[in-house]
Amino acid sequence: MLASLILAIFRAYRGFTKNTIFTKIDNSIRHWTATIAHAQLVVGMTLYIQNPVIKYFWANFKEMSQQLDVLFFGIIHIFLMLVAIILLTIGSAMAKRKANDKEKFRTMLLWFSLALFIISIAIPWPFSPLANRPYIRTF
Repeated sequence: MLASLILAIFRAYRGFTKNTIFTKIDNSIRHWTATIAHAQLVVGMTLYIQNPVIKYFWANFKEMSQQLDVLFFGIIHIFLMLVAIILLTIGSAMAKRKANDKEKFRTMLLWFSLALFIISIAIPWPFSPLANRPYIRTF
């Protein structure tokens, strides 16, 4: 999903700054970025619902919400990802309906960049103060 989102932002930036035509390829990238994001959301929600840590979190909410790393995966991560997908969907729908090409690129650039920013906050990076995970786990 990140690759398609970055590609869409790149195309939107290039199209907006160079005043190019919003081609069929740009429209396909817009559409497929939103579609991939929705598929990722379905997979993520399925994994979230089936995760035993999340089940334990909701069963013991009061005590588990005191631990920031558990709270991150229990609420913050899923909420931010959902917000990012909503922003991406709004941006895709608005860009599709804009009259001129520059407005389509500008709308895509704005909404998709906001979604990417929120996604980057919601990822449990090794340096994140919310919940950090190593790049490679050793067993």
